[in-house]
Amino acid sequence: MMSKKDIVFCKGGGCTAKLGPGVLSRVLERIPKKYDENLLIGFESSDDASVYKLTDDIAMVQTLDFFPPMVDDPYTFGKIAAANALSDIYAMGGEVKTALNIVCFPEQMDLNILGDIIQGGSEKVTEAGGVLSGGHSIMDQDVKYGLSVTGIINPNKIYQNNGCKVGDKLILTKPLGVGIISTANRVGEASKEAMEQAIESMCTLNKYAAEIIRKYDVHACTDVTGFSLLGHLNEMVAGDCSAVIDSTKVPYIKEARDYAKEFLLTAAAQRNRNYLEDKILFNIDDFAMEEILFDPQTSGGLLVAVNPDDVEDIMKELNTLKLACGVIGKVIEAKEHKIIVD
Repeated sequence: MMSKKDIVFCKGGGCTAKLGPGVLSRVLERIPKKYDENLLIGFESSDDASVYKLTDDIAMVQTLDFFPPMVDDPYTFGKIAAANALSDIYAMGGEVKTALNIVCFPEQMDLNILGDIIQGGSEKVTEAGGVLSGGHSIMDQDVKYGLSVTGIINPNKIYQNNGCKVGDKLILTKPLGVGIISTANRVGEASKEAMEQAIESMCTLNKYAAEIIRKYDVHACTDVTGFSLLGHLNEMVAGDCSAVIDSTKVPYIKEARDYAKEFLLTAAAQRNRNYLEDKILFNIDDFAMEEILFDPQTSGGLLVAVNPDDVEDIMKELNTLKLACGVIGKVIEAKEHKIIVD
C-alpha cells in the first residue's frame, strides 16, 4: 500500500484543472434545453449554481465542484476543496443545507490520506452551517475530491451573475494570485509566507463576506474561480454593459507579481487569456498584472456589483474580515470591449 511518504500528492490541481471556457461553451451550447417554469436558473447563463423553485418562498440551490489537489497536505486540500464547492451557494445569495462527498481515490493508496481529506471537508461543511449527508467514491489513478451542495434561497432574493446595472461599483472580497503562487510552490519557488497566505485565502469560506453584502443593494454576484477575475467579470457584463477595472485597486498576494514576472504561470491562465483577448482592452503595460487578472483562482472571493451608494458602508464591514478586499472598478454603458483595464 502506498503511504504518505511514497506518493507525489500534489501534481497540480484546484481550479486550474477546469476545462477552458472556450471548450466548455462549445459543448454546453449543443445540449438541448428543456423549459420548466420552476427552473429559475440553469446552465444557459453560466451562473454559479442552479436554482429550482419549490414554493413561493423557497427555492433549492444546487452546485457541484471537485478537483485534484493543489497543496501537499491532504487535510488542507479537503478544506480548500470544500470551501470552493460551498462558495457557489454564497455567490447565489443562498444558505447551505446539505453536502455530499465526491471522491476519486487510488486503491493502493493509504486510506488515512482519504480520511484526512474528508475530515478537512467535513469541518468546512460544519462551519458553513450545513450537514454532510453522504457521498460517492470510485477508484481512480489520481486523487480528486469535492462536494455536491444543496442550499435554499428566497426566489425573490437570488443573486444572478449577469444583473449588473450601469453605475454599479465592483467589489472583490479576496486577494488574487493563488494560482500563480501554487504553481510557484510546486516547483519550489514560492516562499513559505506566500503559500501560507494563499492557503488562508483558499480555506476561508465566502460565508462571512456573503453575510455582509446581503444587507445591501446587490445587483449581481459571482465567485472568482478557474476562469479568473476577467473571465467571471466577462460573464457578469454579458448584457448591455461593460466594465472598467482600476488595476491599482485590485487586491492580490504581493509575491504573485514577482512569480508572474518569472513566468511561473499556469496553462489555465493562458487558456483564459486566449478566450478573452478580443473582449478586453488593456490600457496598462504590465504583463505581471495581466497574469494576475487572468490567474485561475481556487476558492476565490466574491465579485459583487453593488449600488454605489452602499459602497462605503459595505467596505467598512468587509475590512473587518481578515483578507484583503477592494473596490476594483465600475459598470459602464456598453463599449466595443466588454472590459477595460486601466
